[in-house]
Amino acid sequence: MTLSGFSWLGWRRGTVTNQPFQAHDPSTGLPLDPVFHGASLAEADAAAELAGQAGVPYARLTAVRRAEFLRAIADAIEALGAPLLERARQETGLGETRLAGERARTCTQLRMFAAITEEGTWLDARIDHGNPSRQPPKPDLRSMRTPIGPVVIFSPANFPLAYSVAGGDTASALAAGNPVIAVAHYAHPGTAEWVSGAVIQAAQKTGMPEGVFSMLLAGDGSVGERLVRDPRIKAGAFTGSFAGGSALHQLAQSRPDPIPFFAEMGSLNPVFLLPGALAERGTAWAEILAQSVLLAVGQFCTSPGLLLIPEGEAGDHWIELLVRHLAAAPAGVMLHAGIWRNYVRQLEERSSAPQLQCRLKAKSNVSGRAEAALFETTVPAFLAHPEWQREIFGPAVLMVRYAALGQLLEIAGALEGSLTATVLASAADASSRELMEALARRAGRLIFNGVPTGLEVGPATVHGGPWPAASDPRFTSVGGRALERFTRLTAWQDFPDALLPEELREANPRQISRLMDGRRTGGNYAGT
Repeated sequence: MTLSGFSWLGWRRGTVTNQPFQAHDPSTGLPLDPVFHGASLAEADAAAELAGQAGVPYARLTAVRRAEFLRAIADAIEALGAPLLERARQETGLGETRLAGERARTCTQLRMFAAITEEGTWLDARIDHGNPSRQPPKPDLRSMRTPIGPVVIFSPANFPLAYSVAGGDTASALAAGNPVIAVAHYAHPGTAEWVSGAVIQAAQKTGMPEGVFSMLLAGDGSVGERLVRDPRIKAGAFTGSFAGGSALHQLAQSRPDPIPFFAEMGSLNPVFLLPGALAERGTAWAEILAQSVLLAVGQFCTSPGLLLIPEGEAGDHWIELLVRHLAAAPAGVMLHAGIWRNYVRQLEERSSAPQLQCRLKAKSNVSGRAEAALFETTVPAFLAHPEWQREIFGPAVLMVRYAALGQLLEIAGALEGSLTATVLASAADASSRELMEALARRAGRLIFNGVPTGLEVGPATVHGGPWPAASDPRFTSVGGRALERFTRLTAWQDFPDALLPEELREANPRQISRLMDGRRTGGNYAGT
């Protein structure tokens, strides 16, 4: 497949009416061929129309057919081979090893959702038999999760494969039975077009309805806004900044018919270093945390941005070790110029704050490259400045020095929502249970003696949290439960068996319904 510079629209190329643009190599700042064209508002309307038309026929397909489609997408992405990774490297500055791992994760997610779709228990199919002899008569009620309708997915900059055009949001929405319109990130349009071509190829190969997937290259925010407002769109998902995510979420809620919009908007990911862990493994934790901060130049949504360090000589020495590890790392290439400019601006703002001590200053003056930065403050100052809880996307860390457990609990109670919260403790730190209980109210994933970077994709994964980490803390954007976002609950009352979905019929060939009237033990699934 060659890069043509056009946007995918259903089965066909869109008409080029928007402004031309090029991707740039972030390591050099130089433009990359070819020239792309952002989608027009007319193309956004056409994509929504195609998705609306595909909604019912795609939802009617069996789980086996949808799983076949998802596996075909994974096969087609893998078949793109090394050229896909090379294009992604040119557009993002990420290394080949990282990108190969990300492609593997992308395909693993697709195949995981295929298996979940086929297995079926995610539908939460329930049967509550009627009792006509009861007074008043009890109706027969049966319910399950059903597809919500066409979904618009906004791709992030930091994961050009795993969270992008065919990433976890797209995979989970398709698995749940919904057409998808993917809005590609402007920083890696070539990568997006290669991947979207693989999705289209898989859709054609497996006989999916026209419009089940579209990809639009959005040069500005007008296309995304148009889609979120479109009455044919029934849900949306976004990974990126707080400003972008909150704006789209508000837009989705302001419609005449509000729709769910699942925004994952970054996180401070606090790490609490307790005295026992400092005494037992302080040297090791300094190196491990430095590596976590520096990973991908701090451009993970789970990068640690807040460290709680004990006061005293032991804490002072530990900070010196951390500074040494961070300072030894060379400047790293950031994903694109806009992220780098924001990083520089935010560091300048922090450096001017009188209650923050700069322990490590980023010195690189090379455009597009960033070094770690480390700031230190006190508990009272941190509590007095809630704006310091906003994530700095990059390898920047704020350290808060504490004197007693009570201060840690006070900070835990004042924290905004976060994707992760970590406690580093030893057997001597008996108070860590109370701290963990406090943090459980603030984060979606709690970590004990580990680092927040590195997210396992599996059935128990939770990647979300209270606002502003995510727009809805009841759901996860990664893992087996992610497809629940793109469903709604539907009940059938007193329906004849022939008119019910197969999962709710008495003679259920898939054996996944949960009986609620005592004929089977409550909570058991037949066949599992």
